[in-house]
Amino acid sequence: MESGTTLPGITPRNSSATLTTETTPSKRSHVNSQPPRQDIQTPSSAWRSRADAWEFLGYAFKQLAKGGQGIQSRSGLQDQAVQALRLLQAMELYWAAPGLAALAPLLNCMDSGDYDAGLDMIRGMAHLMPSAGPGPVGPRPASPGPVSPDRVGPEPGQSGAERSISGVPEDSRERRPARERPRFDVLFVDDMTEQEAEALKAELLAQRRPSDAFTYELIVVPSYEDALVALVLNPAIQACTLRPGFSIASSQPLGRDLRKYLAGLVGPDLAGMPPLGRFLSLAEQISELRPELDVYLVAGVAMESLAGSLTKRFRRIFRRQDNLDLHLSLLSGVAERYRTPFFTALQEYSRRPASVFHALPISRGGSVGNSPWIRDMADFYGMNLLLAETSATSGGLDSLLDPHGSIKEAQDLAARAFGSQKTFFVTNGTSTANKIVHQSILAPGDVVLVDRNCHKSHHYAFVLAGARVSYLDAYPLDKFAFYGAVPLATIKARLLAYRRAGRLDEVKMITLTNCTFDGIVYDVERVMEECLAIKPDLVFLWDEAWFAFARSHPVFRRRTAMAAARKLGASFSDPGYAARHAEQAASLHDPVTGAPADDELWLKTRLIPDPAKARLRVYATQSTHKTLTSLRQGSMIHVFDQDFSEHNQESFREAYMTHTSTSPNYQILASLDIGRRQVELEGFGLVQKQADLATIVAQAVARHPLLKKYFRSSRRGTSLRRPIGKPAVPCRSGMGWRHWRTPGCTTSSSSTPAASRWTSAGQGSTATLSGTGTSPTSTASKSTRRHVTPCCS
Repeated sequence: MESGTTLPGITPRNSSATLTTETTPSKRSHVNSQPPRQDIQTPSSAWRSRADAWEFLGYAFKQLAKGGQGIQSRSGLQDQAVQALRLLQAMELYWAAPGLAALAPLLNCMDSGDYDAGLDMIRGMAHLMPSAGPGPVGPRPASPGPVSPDRVGPEPGQSGAERSISGVPEDSRERRPARERPRFDVLFVDDMTEQEAEALKAELLAQRRPSDAFTYELIVVPSYEDALVALVLNPAIQACTLRPGFSIASSQPLGRDLRKYLAGLVGPDLAGMPPLGRFLSLAEQISELRPELDVYLVAGVAMESLAGSLTKRFRRIFRRQDNLDLHLSLLSGVAERYRTPFFTALQEYSRRPASVFHALPISRGGSVGNSPWIRDMADFYGMNLLLAETSATSGGLDSLLDPHGSIKEAQDLAARAFGSQKTFFVTNGTSTANKIVHQSILAPGDVVLVDRNCHKSHHYAFVLAGARVSYLDAYPLDKFAFYGAVPLATIKARLLAYRRAGRLDEVKMITLTNCTFDGIVYDVERVMEECLAIKPDLVFLWDEAWFAFARSHPVFRRRTAMAAARKLGASFSDPGYAARHAEQAASLHDPVTGAPADDELWLKTRLIPDPAKARLRVYATQSTHKTLTSLRQGSMIHVFDQDFSEHNQESFREAYMTHTSTSPNYQILASLDIGRRQVELEGFGLVQKQADLATIVAQAVARHPLLKKYFRSSRRGTSLRRPIGKPAVPCRSGMGWRHWRTPGCTTSSSSTPAASRWTSAGQGSTATLSGTGTSPTSTASKSTRRHVTPCCS
């Protein structure tokens, strides 16, 4: 997505926004025979509004069916129910069920006064109703209509073959009723008539079999814009299929935030693009928005002419007639993300009739089940925990210290999920993860720049590595009683001071906390970019103990170390980037001697590194157990280091061996495997919900007559003065989509759901070089810091 793009706010908005409609109606414009009123628009965060509307409809039909209300009360309830139906008409296009088809009969029942029939319809769709969460809660049948819960495919004798999905445990492929299977939505993008859409759904759903591990429903949207809106609003979508013929603009009454979001993505040049260009553009937008999704293309031309140019952007390319292959691909794509190699291996091991002769008396529950004194442990935890407790590294369980099987596969899947080149599981928390990284990179005497307020594990790691520490001071936010981040100017000034002293070669790495306990995160891409312009081989460790969730959502993803490293890597390979560097380098160096210009100029300039010299060596440590699903102490190390194999692989292995137990907790490892699965299949929806709820709480506090006297959250327009008096970048209100592409702050921004604020870092002053005579665990007194006076409204 281009710089300046705004995304729709996560916070539910008032629906009375300006309406923009498509000038050329699509073929599906008649599907919704009673379009929503012009003042009711699709909200940018629909999960709460949609759930509330369906719940209210059930209440309204029940009350109206009872009768007994006064004429005025009855009329008011009818009006509100019709209003709820109109609101749903603006949203249900983007969900498979109940969907738009369910609204017209309900509206007819309301108009005719047949409330009993309407109530029966809603009760019959109870299992299809959304919950008060962003994704589906509880399974639902594979298709609407009178389908037996024990059959989801064609009758025996119909076309199609029995099949299974690789990567899914055998017991998950048994003939389970459809409502007990994990289900997902598949988005088709093509401008077709209602009859064509229903025929497509029937053709694909006819391929299903009781042996399928999952079940899915189809959503058909007619336009480029509708596809993006569906992906923003509906986290249940797990796959997208693009077909020739989709239009560009949406005819839906989209809200203001959604329109602003689309305006930054859908330019006038799209209308003149050939179909192939539209395919590629939409596929890139989908990858940017939700990179975990599988994207397919149904081509209308010769397959051979497309295969070479499109295979990098699409998982597979099909002909229109390949419904069976498409169906199998949809299931196998989700199965690949569903796969948990180590957790599955541990389950299979626990079911084996094995005996233990060497160690671990608790294994198989041997020391617990037969004891009259500690049997309550099995009662509390269950036998599965004891059956899975083992010290074996055979039977598919693999070794954490030298993984070649299920653990290696699980770590490879985690690397894919979190956007790293390599990922390593850690079973003793991020404290150990930090020590592993530092000890692998630092040699005795190396200088490391670090935020003085970092976690204690960093201080101890420096002692163990024999490194010299140059502490950087974060700006204090006295009014909020916490510290922010280290200003970018402070970091640059420290590096320039080492260069001026002729000691830049001593600096090996920089360690920063992203995000802090209080929710401050950095503009990671800019920090690394400008630091590499001064020292091209600088190694970065980003302590993201509280930021593991960020990969799941585009609002937060761009602030992560792995996403920023990947983006910088793409920039470095762009010839235009090299040209911009060359132009800037001429202005920052003496044309005769080639010596660097004055440090003040370097501090004022947005630096561009030399892509031919800069080395991307980026590490991130994450406490999976803090913000994702994992047992306590479950953590990961993510690596994006282009020199890893050459410069750090062996030392990293030795550091990993040093700090990792030879008896790792298999339950923690299994939970990391499971947590990765959840990130890829529902992380987007869960993070969006939490961000919504954080903003809802902030708004509720702001409206509460008592609480607002004591609590308030930062809003757009709130600013923090920089120490040198320059105006700060304004704080951004909420956690919204619409702000995720606004110009980056100088150094940091608060963007965790709990924080519910965006804060910019101020400029800092040049400090003396450190590394001699400073205790690694010492902290500067408050009086020695430069203070930032927050200016909050």
